Amino acid sequence: MAQLSDDCFAFGGPMLSVDEAVGLITSRVNAIADLETVALVDADGRVLARDIAAPLPLPPFTNSAVDGYAVRSADLPQSAEQALPLDGRIQAGGGAHAPIKPAHTVRIFTGAPLPPGAETVFMQEDVRIDQAGKVVLPPGLKPGANVRPAGEDIPQGHVALRAGQRLRPQHLALAAAFGLTRLDVVRRIRVAVFSTGDELASPGEPRAPSQLFDSNRFMLMAMLRRLGCEVSDLGILRDERTSLANGLKQVAGGHDLILTTGGVSTGEEDHVKAAVESIGSLVLWRIAIKPGRPVAMGIIAGTPLIGLPGNPVASFVTFVHVVRPTVLALAGSLQEQLLPIPVRAAFTYKKKIGRREYVRATLRRGEDGVLEAVKFPREGAGLLSSLVETDGLVELGEDIIHVEPGRGVGFLSYAELL
Repeated sequence: MAQLSDDCFAFGGPMLSVDEAVGLITSRVNAIADLETVALVDADGRVLARDIAAPLPLPPFTNSAVDGYAVRSADLPQSAEQALPLDGRIQAGGGAHAPIKPAHTVRIFTGAPLPPGAETVFMQEDVRIDQAGKVVLPPGLKPGANVRPAGEDIPQGHVALRAGQRLRPQHLALAAAFGLTRLDVVRRIRVAVFSTGDELASPGEPRAPSQLFDSNRFMLMAMLRRLGCEVSDLGILRDERTSLANGLKQVAGGHDLILTTGGVSTGEEDHVKAAVESIGSLVLWRIAIKPGRPVAMGIIAGTPLIGLPGNPVASFVTFVHVVRPTVLALAGSLQEQLLPIPVRAAFTYKKKIGRREYVRATLRRGEDGVLEAVKFPREGAGLLSSLVETDGLVELGEDIIHVEPGRGVGFLSYAELL
């Protein structure tokens, strides 16, 4: 398990910005060292453990980029058409052992190896066949046209995939192009997840009139699995200090991260803080983010704990900006910077300076074709419908205090966040 000292997260002073909080977490978390080897087909979403240098050039041989006719560069027509006799045919996957004859052309297809001596390919639609069966080539084609040289994409020995890369389908395609069948990856991060609150009931269980079905836990587990984590569902722990402490103590040693939702505020019935302090240490962070406060960071037997707010939208937002980078750091993954795309605001909004805020919004095209962000019509961090009926989040930085229609803002798509 990833081990942290009890005081490595100690922090006092003014409210942390989002960047300060994330920087503090990711700089202190130790990446796990356990590796495993998996089949290429199972490596999607995993974190690569070792650099991969190209064992062969890509492409491994010089080949034609089009269906057409291969010639020597010395035989290219300069100022007028030139008819050359046809001598041979090479299909993709076929051999090209015989050198091309001077002042001849060879029929060739996309992906087929060029015959020795040929350096240029005419596209078939740019030539014609005369009555004598010769191939009439137009002038003006440059030497090397329509050819893919060996190693043009990646030269042999080049580090094509680096350790820490979270693998996606395109990375697997590259590994397959090298002929690899298995990859060394970091083992999955083990995360224990639970909700707190006597007001919650799990779906499928009886619900009292004053209870809500627990939704956060299922959202967070799904988000963790999309990050490649191995998730343990601890269910709902009741608002009782001793049972919370016992539950946390039991899972700390077998997990790399504990994630909670609810019970981390300063209310009389918020017992997570006291429970953690009784068996470890906890610093209740004041992060300058909306929706999102409060967020807690604790340590139990060397295992980090992150406590997220109970409101679902706040839980979603703080997961993206606090938990996600923590999981990537634990996995030794390269941090994936979230880059908002520029759009135009189609709403009015006021906020406090010094606090980063995220506004739920839907995208549409304005009459001039420019993308516009339309704010969800209702406020409230407890509105699950605001996550379902929107396309993403408008990010408003700490220095912004007012947004008017027409102002440029940054937009983070849910597809990018998940």
